[in-house]
Amino acid sequence: ELAHVEQASREGIAISEFPTSVLAAQAARAAGLSIVMGGPNLVKGGSHSGNVAAAELAQLDLLDIFSSDYVPASLLQSAFLLRDTAGWSLPKAVNTVTRNPARAISLNDRGELAPGLRADLIRVRLSGDMPIVRGAWHRGERAF
Repeated sequence: ELAHVEQASREGIAISEFPTSVLAAQAARAAGLSIVMGGPNLVKGGSHSGNVAAAELAQLDLLDIFSSDYVPASLLQSAFLLRDTAGWSLPKAVNTVTRNPARAISLNDRGELAPGLRADLIRVRLSGDMPIVRGAWHRGERAF
């Protein structure tokens, strides 16, 4: 784990995907890597394989990006869970599924609403604690 972070840093890697422990995530942060966790890890309340929980890394501010990890709905759900369970502001939580991943892979034309950017967005309504997409815009044009 630490050896993997050190190797990744030497090789110019910019993203640490699914660190297995707090120690590995701390090393990734110290090396300047963006830290990615799977949304299902947070939604389910922990790793299915016994690794560090995304919630623990969020509490330690060692989490930058969520991936869907084959469960697309987990992205939006994770953003709201970060707000509700980890005490993150909603903008900071939403950045884990918008701005932060876009910046990590140099897609600088998207990921936030700002002049000159693509204007991709969704409208969400909460049904209980479940976020439901009620509309979507791509490049400023209504898509759903």
